[in-house]
Amino acid sequence: MGRSRKVEERVLDKDEKELVAQSHHPALKGVADGELSKLVARLRERRDRALDIAKRQRREMRRKAAPAGATPASDNSGSREKAAVLAAALKRVNKERDRRGIEAQDVA
Repeated sequence: MGRSRKVEERVLDKDEKELVAQSHHPALKGVADGELSKLVARLRERRDRALDIAKRQRREMRRKAAPAGATPASDNSGSREKAAVLAAALKRVNKERDRRGIEAQDVA
């Protein structure tokens, strides 16, 4: 099931909102082929970071890891939701890249 843009606005920061906005149509069709690979890399980096934070928070909740902040995490639903939104954006961009027939490139 898709997530509404209202949910995206709630869970993403400013930079992530811009990245995800580029993954929606019609903006995605206007992205150049070279920029599409860079967008994939940036989305993947943000998604992986959100997943890492959610995993750390889950370990803190189970008391398997020391808290990263002043108090241990009591919930990781926001981080999980952010990772899901970024994963959906990444899926859209990958699908567009496949549609265009662009080979996957390592972008540094």
